[in-house]
Amino acid sequence: MQVDVVTRAEIKRPLAVVAAFAADPDNAPKWYVNIKSVAWITPKPLALGSKLAFVAEFLGQRLAYTYEVVVFEPNARFVMRTAEGPFPMETTYEWSALGPERAQMTLRNRGQPSGFGALMAPLMAMAMKRANSKDLALLKSLLERGG
Repeated sequence: MQVDVVTRAEIKRPLAVVAAFAADPDNAPKWYVNIKSVAWITPKPLALGSKLAFVAEFLGQRLAYTYEVVVFEPNARFVMRTAEGPFPMETTYEWSALGPERAQMTLRNRGQPSGFGALMAPLMAMAMKRANSKDLALLKSLLERGG
């Protein structure tokens, strides 16, 4: 069973500000509740093929995984993918302008869990939706305060 979770938030900041902050991996621990650290495997700046090591906590488990940037269109779309571990995952950020001072960010996580993870897919999807909603609310709060 595939997990596919889509969450959106409207943020009262210009699209370029929202996209630049969200697409910077160094900012991920500031707005992702579950991400504890990010380390660059490839040199900065962010580009197609960049690799990043993430450490997260999800459903009480410590997860360490490496994402590779497979799409990077500044101010439009950013996609990272991992093929390692029991739950290969793709994370997509998309941004659209809702006006000169408002943007919408869409956060999509999808993957194909295997083994025991496949049995837990519905629970994982609900937990991911809840976590993603919190993450986007935190991102909105940070950016609207000028962070």
